[in-house]
Amino acid sequence: MAITASMVKELRERTGAGMMECKKALVETNGDLDAAIEFLRKTGLAQADKKATRVAAEGQIMLASNADNTEAVMVEINCETDFVAKDDNFLAFANDIAKVALASSTDDVDALMTDELESTRQALVSKIGENVQVRRMARLASEGTIGAYVHGGRIGVLVDLEGGDVELARDIAMHIAALNPAYNTVDDVPADVLEKEKQFLISQAADSGKPADIIEKMVTGRLRKHLSDITLMGQPFVKDGDVTIEKLLKDNGAKVNSFTRLAVGEGIEKKTENFADEVMNQVKGG
Repeated sequence: MAITASMVKELRERTGAGMMECKKALVETNGDLDAAIEFLRKTGLAQADKKATRVAAEGQIMLASNADNTEAVMVEINCETDFVAKDDNFLAFANDIAKVALASSTDDVDALMTDELESTRQALVSKIGENVQVRRMARLASEGTIGAYVHGGRIGVLVDLEGGDVELARDIAMHIAALNPAYNTVDDVPADVLEKEKQFLISQAADSGKPADIIEKMVTGRLRKHLSDITLMGQPFVKDGDVTIEKLLKDNGAKVNSFTRLAVGEGIEKKTENFADEVMNQVKGG
């Protein structure tokens, strides 16, 4: 059967696949449109499976919140390159995932990814030629105010603020995005983390040769400084270095109950490429 341009056009409109893929599918199925759609689906599955092992450490943090700002979700969707992370098809998929996540009641990615969403993901992999993964999500519901902030699509923060207002909540979220505190308050720092840092400082101070009482004061001061650096309450406000977050909140009658910060690709081991070696390998291979 002759494959016409109109047949290819219709298949492209129904599947979103490329022109050559659509033409090949129609040739393989002798012009049967429904069979061609199934052919493309199976091809997409195969391509998605092949790409699933490739490192996807780029991508976007997508945010969605309800109208009264009492519930919000962030989702990290990964791809392989920064170029694809800015692609309209990838961004549309990521935005849809965030909306579905908000409408759902889950904070588990496996539960979020229905068969329909998984098919959409696989179709996207086939279309853009890169591994795409919905990696993780964070959900926050608050009786107070939610501060939500996404910086450049790469860092996202949700803050549960008691008291204060929307502007303060956003400022705190922006601060967390910039300075990345590990804990909210000193009381949140695990005892083993605190002890490990204390022993390190004692060892460091002992090399100074100073008397024991001086060493104790040195360790106490340095430990206090370290705790200020790693806790939200102890950090100087990013917009005003003369005021700590703790004082800022106190002055506004507010309290941070919790926060979550996600950064694209954190914890993923990226493959480093040596461009010169890559060129030499290609020359030798040729």
